[in-house]
Amino acid sequence: MKVITFMLSLLLSVSAFASDGNPAKQLLLNMANAVHNRNFDASFVMVKGKSMEPYRWVHAKQGEIELEHLSLLNGAGLEMIRIDNQVTYFEPQSEPYSLKTDSIAGPIPEVLFKNIERLTGHYDFVLGGKGRIAGRAAQLVRIESKDEDKYNYWIWLDMESSLLLKAAYVNHQGEALEQLQLTHISVTEHPAPMLLEVLNRNFPTPLPNNSLDNTVSNMPKTWQIGWLPAGFKLLKSDRHKLDLNNELTDYFLFSDGFVEVSVFVQRPLPGKRLSGALTSGATTIYVHNGGNFDVSVVGNIPSLTAKAIAESVTRAL
Repeated sequence: MKVITFMLSLLLSVSAFASDGNPAKQLLLNMANAVHNRNFDASFVMVKGKSMEPYRWVHAKQGEIELEHLSLLNGAGLEMIRIDNQVTYFEPQSEPYSLKTDSIAGPIPEVLFKNIERLTGHYDFVLGGKGRIAGRAAQLVRIESKDEDKYNYWIWLDMESSLLLKAAYVNHQGEALEQLQLTHISVTEHPAPMLLEVLNRNFPTPLPNNSLDNTVSNMPKTWQIGWLPAGFKLLKSDRHKLDLNNELTDYFLFSDGFVEVSVFVQRPLPGKRLSGALTSGATTIYVHNGGNFDVSVVGNIPSLTAKAIAESVTRAL
């Protein structure tokens, strides 16, 4: 009888654990696994305001080696190639360079292809409805911010392959601010020949990485940023000259694991300028005149959030 009671309690506990599972989060984990292990060739467009940028995204798994190629198809072009933990960037009017990293810095937030557990403190994963994207059955998963200081992010996943079909930054009124839309995707059994060819190419030696600890410890001590949205932590900080105007600026990079926000502090530029925001899609640029210094905040955040960050900057005591 004790054995039966024990087995029954174990069964009930397992059932309770299963019922606590979040199907939306599981779909995101399935997508991350599919992106790293499937062979696919996709085309998509990034729509931000009135601008539209077309990309081609190709991925393959050759044995234990992961290969990825992302290219911007308009203008002078931009090409990024990843072989496992090395990414090489080919940019117009500059020499190619390589970095030691396991993800390409493209238009899709990197965390979606990694461990999304780190987002659970500040975002909820919610299952949405079903639809049809690029001729394929799709399931909507909503990544919802727990406060109004950040945007939501909606993702439509291919119900057959678990790959991403569409994604959008969405405000708290349900309006899409910018979106990524696949126009074609082909999932194949074998890697694309163009990706296998990169294994025979020579790439630049990866640039040395500065450790995160050293980067943070060397942060400028001049400024204090008094407010940030919940979950944001300092990733990087330095002092350098801006390419735009050759002005010396103190730079801070913050992230909550999903969104990155850059803060620039410098001496005021000549001429009287009012504080204000410019927006393009989900990206906000807010410039605040603090009297004897200017603050610029840049990131995929609401303008009120950027304004609050900028106005919280003061000189350190």
